[in-house]
Amino acid sequence: MSAPIKVPTMAEYMAQGKNPEVLFWVGCAGSFDDRAKKITKAFARLLNEAGVEFAVLGTEEGCTGDPAKRAGNEFLFQMQAMMNIQVLNGYEIKKIVTTCPHCFNTIKNEYPELGGTYEVMHHTQFLKSLLNEGRLKVEGGKFKGKRITFHDPCYLGRANNEYEAPRELLQKLEVELIEMKRCKTRGLCCGAGGAQMFKEPEKGNKDINVERTEEALETQPEIIAAGCPFCNTMMTDGVKSKEKEDSIEVMDVAEMIANAKDL
Repeated sequence: MSAPIKVPTMAEYMAQGKNPEVLFWVGCAGSFDDRAKKITKAFARLLNEAGVEFAVLGTEEGCTGDPAKRAGNEFLFQMQAMMNIQVLNGYEIKKIVTTCPHCFNTIKNEYPELGGTYEVMHHTQFLKSLLNEGRLKVEGGKFKGKRITFHDPCYLGRANNEYEAPRELLQKLEVELIEMKRCKTRGLCCGAGGAQMFKEPEKGNKDINVERTEEALETQPEIIAAGCPFCNTMMTDGVKSKEKEDSIEVMDVAEMIANAKDL
């Protein structure tokens, strides 16, 4: 059995009169979706392993408002954002890390004009900084030499120009990284962005997640690596539609590092 994960809340930190190094913003997927919860746990284990003092908001965390904004409901977005900003500013939060590129993009780029300015990092960026500081060791373990392709999340890649952090972590795992034809600045969306995650697709010839999964399968990977819980769901569904789920796994970069370390 792996050791229990320590995940204190901000309220517990404040009660002790302390401030954590970083706030872990879990997001709706990481809190409620059974598959994404595994990513949350893997990342929390890595934070524990690296000795990072972190806290979560727990029940005080609300949706960032990304789906509402993308779906065109600016009023609802501002309401959700203001509630979160009130809580974050109340705790005097300076630094936030999240496993969801949608939360990352919204808090980083859209909260400042509403009065919420923080240093915001995607979990792959934060893990890379822990690696550079020598607080976390990343080694190949069971992934050494495996064929991996990485799917760029839209809100990490094209929206925020971060392509290297996840790839550097994968290279530390000593995998054989094979790029898809459309990658980095030309990467194709998994089909879940813009609040599409929460509705059925319109009629067309092919679902976007199937198109993207086909591009991933062309690289003949053993694992499709992702850096976003929504992408993870869409690519997993795509793999199932191709009846490849027995031979190809879809995993978050954090899960791969935690698994390689047997955390």
